[in-house]
Amino acid sequence: MRQSFSRAASSYNSVAFLQQEVAKRLVQRLEYVTLKPESILDVGSGTGHCGRLLKEHYKSAHIYSLDIAHGMLNYAKQSQGFLQKFKSNKQFICGDAESLPLKTSSVDLLISSLAIQWCADLDKTFSEFRSVLKPGGLLMFSSMGPDTLKELRRAWATVDDSVHVSAFFDMHDVGDALMRAGFADPVMDVETITLTYNQVDELMSDLKGLGSRNAAAGRARGLTGKNKLQQMKQAYEELRQDGVLPATYEVVYGHAWIPENGIRPSNTETGFPIPVRSDKN
Repeated sequence: MRQSFSRAASSYNSVAFLQQEVAKRLVQRLEYVTLKPESILDVGSGTGHCGRLLKEHYKSAHIYSLDIAHGMLNYAKQSQGFLQKFKSNKQFICGDAESLPLKTSSVDLLISSLAIQWCADLDKTFSEFRSVLKPGGLLMFSSMGPDTLKELRRAWATVDDSVHVSAFFDMHDVGDALMRAGFADPVMDVETITLTYNQVDELMSDLKGLGSRNAAAGRARGLTGKNKLQQMKQAYEELRQDGVLPATYEVVYGHAWIPENGIRPSNTETGFPIPVRSDKN
């Protein structure tokens, strides 16, 4: 995964329109939060788009950009105009979300846009998030839900039994993991965004440009033959609507707080308000 995202650094921004839109919507949610963070950790910072939005929102905050892919961090640092804006209060860290190289209780806000779906252990990830957040600190994140790329998954299912599309966490499982990690007042919601393509090859090219890869344990080993690829494309064609092919992304948003006293909440049962919005682009 690290190598795949590093290799995609130079092509990422040209195909990351969905990722950039989700980051914008995530940061916009901070407008409804009473928080003036001095230190912010951006986990899975990629090429730095979310960091730039955060800087516009919190001009005096110190922002730590953390990503597992060294290539992404290098690209972010070398981007034109980026260093001029952030050189005085911006720090880049190559690190793993499941083992954060920061001091305990060191940041006021941790934000992560479309990164935690690549983590193998959600409990460990949220435990690390909680560890570096200060009492009263806020976690704000987005992730891909299990209906993401459902059309591509279904098309491959007509070809063989191998796993060709990574499985993503269900929203309720994410909420449960937040509670187990000791977060308070979690709020979750989900929206569906549908992109459209003229050909399946365009979708596959975008996924490659993003560095997205199938990390599932049951994925096929070795190269996929031309015959299987063609069968998948034919199956996908059956989903064509109004002359285009849909590609669904289920986007899960969530936020939760660290208790002011730093003590884990004793009540592990919670309910989540779930306003659902469906966008078609």
